[in-house]
Amino acid sequence: MKSWSPRPGLRAAVAASAAWLCVGCAQLTTPIDTWFPLITQFGVYKLDINQGNFLSQDMVDRLKVGQTKQQVRLALGTPLVASAFRDNRWDYVYNFQRRGRVVEHRLFTVYFKDDVLARWEGDEMPQSVQELNRLAAARSLPEDPYGQDAGVMGKIIDFFKKVADPAAAATP
Repeated sequence: MKSWSPRPGLRAAVAASAAWLCVGCAQLTTPIDTWFPLITQFGVYKLDINQGNFLSQDMVDRLKVGQTKQQVRLALGTPLVASAFRDNRWDYVYNFQRRGRVVEHRLFTVYFKDDVLARWEGDEMPQSVQELNRLAAARSLPEDPYGQDAGVMGKIIDFFKKVADPAAAATP
């Protein structure tokens, strides 16, 4: 009995098809990561990474045309990129990666002319932490209507206070 063996051309076609499918699957990693992120990680923990200069809007608001480099450094911090070849430009770059993917990328550039601040440009900066806390306090829950109620025990105490001293005011 003669054993069956595939023809050499068929082997090459199967190998090429398998390679083509693998390349196609590599292109699908982004949608798979988006819809099913745990499938590709298989339990691998990736740290959240903050890199660069985190600037907030209140830091940018401190800038004024005509400030010296030292004053800009005090307002914004040391720039991430200060080229030796272009000392009239400082770049503040910020990246935030979550699970290995860049979630946030911001670039802010400061330009100097004759060692004083001439202009700045860049992405919109987030609000300061203080401003976010003020907004959160303003949007907090409404005042508790029962917060002023003394409760049953408070009413009993008020009753005995009135009996002992009729001139005593009730507790709010």
